[in-house]
Amino acid sequence: MYDLLNGLSVVEASSFVASPTAGLYCAQMGAEVIRVDQIGGGPDFKRWPLGPSGDSLYWENLNRAKKSVALDLGKQEGRELLQALVRATGQFITNFPAEGFLAHDLLARERADLITVRVMGWADGSPALDYTVNNAVGYPMLTGPGPEPVNHVLPAWDLLTGAYAAFALLAALRRRDATGTGGEVRLPLSDVAIGTVANLGSLAEVLVGGQNRPRMGNTVYGLFGRDFVTADGVRTMIVVVTHRQWANLLKTLGMEEAVAAIEAARGVSFAKDDGLRFDHRDALFPLFEAAIGARSHADLAAAFDAAGIVHSAYRTMLDAARDPALVDGNPIFGASTNPSGCAYPAAGAFATLPGLERGEPRPAPLNGQHSEEVLSTRLKLSSGEIARLIDTGIVGVGRTGE
Repeated sequence: MYDLLNGLSVVEASSFVASPTAGLYCAQMGAEVIRVDQIGGGPDFKRWPLGPSGDSLYWENLNRAKKSVALDLGKQEGRELLQALVRATGQFITNFPAEGFLAHDLLARERADLITVRVMGWADGSPALDYTVNNAVGYPMLTGPGPEPVNHVLPAWDLLTGAYAAFALLAALRRRDATGTGGEVRLPLSDVAIGTVANLGSLAEVLVGGQNRPRMGNTVYGLFGRDFVTADGVRTMIVVVTHRQWANLLKTLGMEEAVAAIEAARGVSFAKDDGLRFDHRDALFPLFEAAIGARSHADLAAAFDAAGIVHSAYRTMLDAARDPALVDGNPIFGASTNPSGCAYPAAGAFATLPGLERGEPRPAPLNGQHSEEVLSTRLKLSSGEIARLIDTGIVGVGRTGE
C-alpha cells in the first residue's frame, strides 16, 4: 500500500467485480474508501471462492484496505444515511442504477461539486455482465479451434472497467480542482469492451475486410507464436515479438539453414517481417515442432532464457501460486489478517514506486466494522443517535446479519 492518495475519501456502494476494483485500486494508493453495504452483506458477500469457514475469499480480497458501513438500504432512513455520506464526502463510486435514490442529479442538489463514477452494463442502463458483454463483442467466436464459442474465465471487461473507473475518478478530481465543477462519469462495460476492440484495430479489421478473423486455437494472430510440445511432454508457448528474438530463436534451435531454404523456395524473407512469418506458418510450424520436440523443456528453457526468447510452459494456477518468483518473493505480496481466518499471501498495489516505502497489504473489513466511526466523523452523529440507529436495525456493526 502506498500513501499517494492520502486525504482523498471515496464512498463506494457496489458489488461484484468492476466497481469494487475501482475502489480497491484507490485504497491501495492511500485513499480512504468507505464501502457501504446492506446489513449482512450485499449480493456478492458470499460469492465463490469460499474459505473453509464459508467466508468469501473473493470478497475479502476485492475489499482490502476499505472501511465498511452496513445500512438497511431497504428502509428510507438507511438510504438517506447513504445519501448523506456521499454528499459529505464528495466522491462516489457505484454500480447502482443511474435512476433512483442514488441518481447523481438527486445527490448533487445539496453538493454541486459531487463527483460520481457510475459503472453500468449497457449505456442505456440495462443490465449486463462481463460474460454477456464478452459474447456481444465477439471474442468467444475467436477463442479456441471452433466451431463452438469458447468463453474464457477471466472477467477482463470487469477488470478493465474497474481500472478505467479509478482513472476517470482522478481525472474528474483534477478537473474539479481546476474549475470547481463536479459531475457524473458513466462507464458502461459494453463501451469499455467495444472501445477496446476498436483500439486494438479489430473493429477496423472486420469492417474493412468484410469478414471475421479465422479461429486458430493457440496460434497468435499476426506473429510467430504458438504452443509446442517438448521431448519430455511439456507444452510451452513461444512468441516472437522482435526481429532479434526471431534471429536468436533460429540460432538457438539450429534452424537457420532450414528456414533459409523455405525463404528461397517461397521468395520471401522472414528476418524483418512478422506478417510473413505468420502467413507462412504452414511451412514453419512443422520445422519448429520437430526441433522443439527433440529437446527437453529444461534444456530449451535455459537456452531460451539466455537468448532473450519469450516462452512459458503451461501450468495450473496452483503451480503459479507456488512459484516463488511470482508470489513468495514478489514484493507486491505481504502478510495480512483475513476475516475468513485463512492464511495466504495478500496482494497490495501492483505498481512499484522506487524510493517510496511499500506498505503491507491491509485486510478487508468485517461487514459494518466501521459504521460507528464513519457516522460519527463524517456525519457528526452523536453516540446516542448512532445507538438508536443500531437498535432499530438501520445500521449494522461487526458481522450483523451473517
